[in-house]
Amino acid sequence: MESILLKKNTQSFKVQIPLASSKSESNRALIINALTGFKSDIQNLSTARDTQTMIRLLQSDDKTADVLDAGTTMRFLTAYYSATNQNKVMTGTPRMQERPIGILVDALREIGVEIEYLNKEGYPPHEIKGFNWQKANSVSIRGDVSSQYISALLMIAPILPQGLTINLTGEIGSKPYIEMTIAQMRQFGAEVEVDWINNSLKVSPKPYQISSFKVESDWSGASYWYSIVALAQNEDCEVELLGLKENSLQGDSAIVQIMSQLGVKSTFNENGVVLTKIPSTNSLDWDFTNCPDLAQTVSVCCAAKGVEAIFTGIESLKIKETDRVVAIQNELKKFGGDMVEIETNHKYQIKPFTKEVTENQPIVNIHTYDDHRMAMAFAPLSMIMDVIIEEPNVVVKSYPSFWEDLKKIVTIG
Repeated sequence: MESILLKKNTQSFKVQIPLASSKSESNRALIINALTGFKSDIQNLSTARDTQTMIRLLQSDDKTADVLDAGTTMRFLTAYYSATNQNKVMTGTPRMQERPIGILVDALREIGVEIEYLNKEGYPPHEIKGFNWQKANSVSIRGDVSSQYISALLMIAPILPQGLTINLTGEIGSKPYIEMTIAQMRQFGAEVEVDWINNSLKVSPKPYQISSFKVESDWSGASYWYSIVALAQNEDCEVELLGLKENSLQGDSAIVQIMSQLGVKSTFNENGVVLTKIPSTNSLDWDFTNCPDLAQTVSVCCAAKGVEAIFTGIESLKIKETDRVVAIQNELKKFGGDMVEIETNHKYQIKPFTKEVTENQPIVNIHTYDDHRMAMAFAPLSMIMDVIIEEPNVVVKSYPSFWEDLKKIVTIG
């Protein structure tokens, strides 16, 4: 098993980091570009494996589309192949075949797409067999499972003969990602009426227009650098993250507000944002409904800083690359910390590391569970101790240059 040793850094640092591009924006732009006939100008596409997988499959004539472990790619392409009447078999890794797709497939079937499961009902692999005519111009779909289902339907709606109205039921999770999708669609000429009072999204049957789009840097990737600055032991530390916007479409830009309480000041300039240290609070109460991908990073940071924290809105973590709730719990326990469910309504308490564990125990190995965010969420611990990260190559899923960037301040053995 491959692993790397991150050696404790106690020195001051001032670094400039050219962040990876947003795979969330990239994957949406790629689908919309495909629906314009591949004629639009998309700049600064992500080099993340998820995005490269999307590019490969959009260019492929093979009947089988293997998305590997890319959940966004699975969902977006299922809708894209459906709307463009392509006969495709959608499959992926064993873990991908455990991640549900039924809510999206049910909606597509209601619209008029013929889709057949090839193994387990409600899960990949599945075969898209055809779409001859639109049976319905309105669907209802749960808003609390995955915003990617909703985004997938939104993006194909302009090319449907009757357009599409999507009625969202229940609570709405990851709402900023839905708003990101709508903003990108509008940039390519789509007409979308949004009614958040009644949770209704109405897309007119108006094909996309050829346009250009430049992908922003990735706020999810930025979160690890925020954690690094928060945990840095030397007060004279500065990280400039390039390519980020203060008024971002990305929900994970919430890291600015979260980390302002955990000891990081954000100063925006024409290049991006500069991170510096400020005093930290002793507690944090945060709802991650709109930014679940930040939960791992923030949980580790809070536990390491001794911050008593309460998290809500992390239910969707259970159906990600791994069961991220269990993964976080397992790894925090190695330092005497934990993430404990304290109420039946999915409220969790972060328990800090114990001083004895932090100071006296041998170097801890962090298991990454085939999950890129587990590796990068625990990497900032190198500000306070030596730490070993197992299977470090998992970062290629979203931030391939992470370890090279980290070498600017941490010795990696």
